[in-house]
Amino acid sequence: MRTNRQSLSPRSNETGESKVSIRTCVACREPAEKMSLVRIVRRADGEVCVDASGKMPGRGAYVCAKKECIDLAIKHKRLGRALRGEIPESLIRELEAIVVNNDAEH
Repeated sequence: MRTNRQSLSPRSNETGESKVSIRTCVACREPAEKMSLVRIVRRADGEVCVDASGKMPGRGAYVCAKKECIDLAIKHKRLGRALRGEIPESLIRELEAIVVNNDAEH
């Protein structure tokens, strides 16, 4: 016999609303909605890149799309530590471009 709780889909709560995935920024350690953060992933082949879809396989880390957080994550090597690897200069430039675009939108 199924209870009411078991009949709900895994993506909804008791009121029928969708769950919001919460992740923590590696720089400021603030929790935020997954979609508001930038995901960086280290793939199995060792390449580190921005994961725009949020679904790439590999070890992922999240950072706020704010200049302060990205600077902090790089300066204190928090991003590299979370991904267990080195962060290439090309990725740093890509993250800085994301911040510029994000600031232009707001």
